[in-house]
Amino acid sequence: MNIMPNNLERQFSLHASEYEAKALEVLRSGWYILGNEVKSFEQEWADYIGTKYCVGLASGLDALWISFRLLNIGSGDEVIVCANAYIACVMGISMNGAVPVFVEPDQYDNIDAEKIEKAITPNTKAILAVHLYGQACDMTRIMDIAQRYGLRVVEDCAQSHGNHWLGKTVGSFGDIGCFSFYPSKGCGAFGDAGCITTDSEELANACRVFRNYGSEKRYHNQVVGTNSRLDEMQAGLLRVKLKHLEDFNRERCIIAQRYMKEMKNSYVNLPKIRPGADSTWHQFVIHTPRRDELQSYLKEQGIGTLIHYPIPPHLSEAYLYLGKKAGDYPIAEQFANEVLSLPMYNGMTAEEQDYVIKAINDFH
Repeated sequence: MNIMPNNLERQFSLHASEYEAKALEVLRSGWYILGNEVKSFEQEWADYIGTKYCVGLASGLDALWISFRLLNIGSGDEVIVCANAYIACVMGISMNGAVPVFVEPDQYDNIDAEKIEKAITPNTKAILAVHLYGQACDMTRIMDIAQRYGLRVVEDCAQSHGNHWLGKTVGSFGDIGCFSFYPSKGCGAFGDAGCITTDSEELANACRVFRNYGSEKRYHNQVVGTNSRLDEMQAGLLRVKLKHLEDFNRERCIIAQRYMKEMKNSYVNLPKIRPGADSTWHQFVIHTPRRDELQSYLKEQGIGTLIHYPIPPHLSEAYLYLGKKAGDYPIAEQFANEVLSLPMYNGMTAEEQDYVIKAINDFH
């Protein structure tokens, strides 16, 4: 058996006729940039997340760096972020000249909220809450800290489409929620796409202007903006996917429940769910001190896996200028050496699940 770590064709095939019909509808409309599809998707996504506004953008990274730009966070300002985040999270901070300040993760693979206060300095302006692998951060604690210290909160919800903290959807807690619709995400597009969500009319309007060359009216440029527009085709296809997102999430939860119940191996530490949070299982990430051996073994069995992520941002070549070294964030570095993402995708058959579970249990 040959099992991929992710299989996007399976998800597409579940509703192929709907995607194909929407693609033709957009093509035949003759309108391909900032039209009715984008406007409709923005309203539908805002309703789904529970915010007043959504602004479609070209990618999740654009959502991040534009958000910090709109919050006037720039040169010399500090933003707190988890040390095991994907490097794009850190780039969203540094692209504005701001300084990422790393905080170790907790047992749930997200930022340890109990360690945030120790990282706050007079230069701290914001907290970036990254809801990693499809599980929500402790937003109660994070929002409390932000309120007491006068900090802005940006949520990175790229891997958490439809997750909740104490019943409230992520992306609706902070000043701005940032989403990626990269194809592998829960509500993935068929190319790059992203958006922000917010309850602030001022921030939403500023983002609409900034994404379109700094212009609200053609040739009347209010600010030096950028070109980061969610296009009509992706917006239309995302509208189709959004209709089925809750079903997608339920299916992934069922697969994860099987994994959690039936995988039994002393070398494998299964993921933990934070009390008060749920998971949409964007990734099913195990921890094992024998990660490289296990990955090689699974490959021999025809099972594909991924590592999210093998190099923590503070040790990447791109951030050598921060002056960090190995040992500065030992928990994040340990995670980088032991995490392994097992196959998890919509349309995964029971037989494929059986095969993965047996392979894990047979590893010695």
